[in-house]
Amino acid sequence: MAELLLFIPACFALNLAFGPSNLLALSNGAQHGPGFALLAGLARLLVFVPMIALSALGLGLVLSTSALVFTAVKILGACYLIWLGVKLLKNAAATQGADVSASPVRLRDSFRREALVAVGNPKAILIFAAFFPQFVDVDAYALSYLTLGGIFLVLEATAILTYAMIGHFAARTAAAKLHWFQRGSGVGMILFGVLLLLAKPPALAEG
Repeated sequence: MAELLLFIPACFALNLAFGPSNLLALSNGAQHGPGFALLAGLARLLVFVPMIALSALGLGLVLSTSALVFTAVKILGACYLIWLGVKLLKNAAATQGADVSASPVRLRDSFRREALVAVGNPKAILIFAAFFPQFVDVDAYALSYLTLGGIFLVLEATAILTYAMIGHFAARTAAAKLHWFQRGSGVGMILFGVLLLLAKPPALAEG
């Protein structure tokens, strides 16, 4: 119980950390509402489930300390984030002065984006491989990992909804400036992509 009291606030801080996935939730909430953003964000949760399982099996630690795998994942993820950022900038220019409410809402596209961003972010592997084991009860390993994973997913869903609501209310107070919000999201995605390219594997970052 004491471990959970430490795990929950520390884990929620990681869930709330601003990154490309939460930026997507913010953008989806601003453009299509919190409900849409939460449904799209379910893709992120579905991606995290096998990641948590791999971490429990010990494969997550292998992946997180493999420079080759880390580099491959980060390059693919960074390229996708930069591409997504450029696309958001183009969409912002196209929607400026247009009726945004008339734009078609494609949940399938947003669902796919959430999944690809989650898969392409090696930080998730690091969280499950390095953070979770600090709170695992070795005497009840499987149940403990299942409990931690369940709590993480609930807190992640809470973080998605939190960012979606912030984006929604921000857009409502400045609906005519939504294209600037899209531009900011695009620039943010490109920035995260560049930062991801500069990231080093944990085994190399210490040197």
